[in-house]
Amino acid sequence: MADVTITVRENGSYKVEGQVRLLDADGNEFELPQGKALALCRCGHSAKKPYCDGTHRKAGFQGPERASDSRP
Repeated sequence: MADVTITVRENGSYKVEGQVRLLDADGNEFELPQGKALALCRCGHSAKKPYCDGTHRKAGFQGPERASDSRP
């Protein structure tokens, strides 16, 4: 199994690198570009959810979380 890395971008999206499957709420699989990282929306404002379209910048989204912050 290939390694997957998810990077929380400050005030932006989740950058997902590696071979992953992305499923909707009904279990249907999204078609993903092979070999490319994808950016998933975490601000809730993207018109292309679940993908990021950069709207977080206009919306003033703030997401400064760090790994040293509290654990789940």
